[in-house]
Amino acid sequence: MTTALDIINLSLKEAGVIGVGQTPGAEDVNDALTLLNAMMAQWNRRRWIVYHLIDVTCLGTGNLSYTVGPGGDFNVARPDRIQAAFFRQLINQPPANNVDYPLVPIWSREEYNQIALKSLASFPQVYFYDSGFPLGEVFIWPVPNNQYEIHLTLKDTLQTFSGLNDVVNLPPEYEEALHYNLAVRLRPLYQLPAEPQIIQLAKLALNTIKNANSQIPEMSMPGDLIRGSNYNIYSDQQY
Repeated sequence: MTTALDIINLSLKEAGVIGVGQTPGAEDVNDALTLLNAMMAQWNRRRWIVYHLIDVTCLGTGNLSYTVGPGGDFNVARPDRIQAAFFRQLINQPPANNVDYPLVPIWSREEYNQIALKSLASFPQVYFYDSGFPLGEVFIWPVPNNQYEIHLTLKDTLQTFSGLNDVVNLPPEYEEALHYNLAVRLRPLYQLPAEPQIIQLAKLALNTIKNANSQIPEMSMPGDLIRGSNYNIYSDQQY
């Protein structure tokens, strides 16, 4: 089983910091572990590096918004964004016959602020996500009550390493990407110039992950372009 220390030792050799048969110093290893976790934090924000999406749920409560993050209404790692969202109408028996409806994203606070009646309680249509810290906040409009279950699709959280002996718990293709990309980050730490061959191998390893994880949704026509009449959520009028 490959550990964080195995990745670090290999990367230090690849970067030219230590030679074959040499043992890195404790400071070198700890610095490399810090860089490794910083790299994983960056990778967690890239959809194409994260190999899995998760579905998290929360029952509607009539609130304007719900917190997202550790200890929040959606008790998960705080996401930088919501990949998709839908709600489930809890009116049918058996539960397997409950129907799901997609929620349309609002991409900015400025656009959400234009909604005239934010407390309107009705059939949910849209969501806005404010990626605050340490908790994000998702606003659902119209406001859902307990007849609705809110579902968020989020990126899963890639592993971080609390200690050198932590086993790498990632798909096998990630090990080479960890090794070469950490080596790229280590060279500047020791005032070593960039090494084109290592950079190329790091890119190839990430491209393998990208090709494996790519999920491209089918293009669809926006609803506003195909409907004859629409409800204007900002002015409480039809047009």
